[in-house]
Amino acid sequence: MFETLTERLNKVFSDISRRGKLSERDVDSAMREVRLALLEADVNYAVVKDFVARVRERSIGQEVSKALNPAQQVVKIVNEELIDTLGDPAPLNLSGPKPRLIMLVGLQGSGKTTAAGKMAKLLRSKGERVMLVAADPYRPAAITQLQMLGERLNVPVHTEPDALPPKLAVDGYEKAEKGGYTVVILDTAGRSQLDDALMSELQAITSRVRPAEILLVVDAMIGQEAVNIAKGFRDSVDLTGLILTKMDGDSRGGAAISIRSVTGVPIKFLGTGEGLDALEIYDPSRLSSRILGMGDLIGLIERAEATMDQETAQKQAEKMLQGEFTLEDFATQLKQVRKLGPISQLLEMLPGGMGQMARSVSPNDAEKQLKTTEAIINSMTPYERRNPKILNASRKRRVAAGSGTDVVDVNRLLKQFREAQRMFKQLKKVGPRGFPRMFG
Repeated sequence: MFETLTERLNKVFSDISRRGKLSERDVDSAMREVRLALLEADVNYAVVKDFVARVRERSIGQEVSKALNPAQQVVKIVNEELIDTLGDPAPLNLSGPKPRLIMLVGLQGSGKTTAAGKMAKLLRSKGERVMLVAADPYRPAAITQLQMLGERLNVPVHTEPDALPPKLAVDGYEKAEKGGYTVVILDTAGRSQLDDALMSELQAITSRVRPAEILLVVDAMIGQEAVNIAKGFRDSVDLTGLILTKMDGDSRGGAAISIRSVTGVPIKFLGTGEGLDALEIYDPSRLSSRILGMGDLIGLIERAEATMDQETAQKQAEKMLQGEFTLEDFATQLKQVRKLGPISQLLEMLPGGMGQMARSVSPNDAEKQLKTTEAIINSMTPYERRNPKILNASRKRRVAAGSGTDVVDVNRLLKQFREAQRMFKQLKKVGPRGFPRMFG
């Protein structure tokens, strides 16, 4: 996400970093480029105008002129003003009598049903007892999809195919109350466009069940139209928050930057992929860091903690530090990494040079290379994976044929593996204090 915008902004920062002191002309030139970058990213014009004016005002003042590194100070100002534009984080309201009802609204195709499943998984991981309610009787596929998600998550789904949504919501809530559930997630019907019938139905539901949260699910890939949709829903129901879906498919990111400022409705979650783990709690400071190419290590760590087998990871780390790392261990690690999401997305969450690497590598190439590596390792026998030194020419030919690759690919992987082994053995010799010296 944000690849195009991040690349443009990094070029602006790189240009001003070549100068010592920054004149007002230098600042104006940089702000013109920032304005163009934001507009091309489909950020709302009024938001861009206000943002650039605030950054410029601070950048031509003493805050920058007296700084030891003016260019870094400008980046700091841009980061602070971007965080302000993105708005304060707003956690879910889960206080008060149980169960708390979370109502998801939005147009058809925005990803409401998938978002309901993702949220159910997230809340269950935090100790909540969750029930899903399929309040879209008009689209049988929506009910079936929610039931399938419920089965995968082991979460009950309340359905009444012949009932109208207001009654469905009431019955589902009462069932959850009797069953001792703490959270009810209501997946409501959508329409292909904003209309009076949709809004009247949502208003009827809210008057019957009084949701603790009304979250609008909106597709980030539709850009500024997402802002218009949010304004339309906000004017008809009391929205308490937004879920921006398909953020992983939006290289521009204009909706995420504009929507909070224009609508006044806080963003609460970001959908970053198709998997049920791909729902991030919104944090403006971390999002700003990713937009500016500074990475998001905290987000990466949280994702790893949520998806990786911690016991397996601990054993792998111990083996690596003991110099007992094998290709079998490497294959296990690859499977763990695959759970985190697309490789390009993971690299994007790393700061500095690794983030730049992500933007220079095609996501398709990265995934292809990973699949090639897995295929080669899987074509080896368990004994070969544990003892790669026995891989002679004939064995390599067999592995290459079995994995649909060339012997050159097998040799490249073995070379990379030997280099990794050497690095870990060196790390064992120098100890933790020598680790910083090894990597500068």
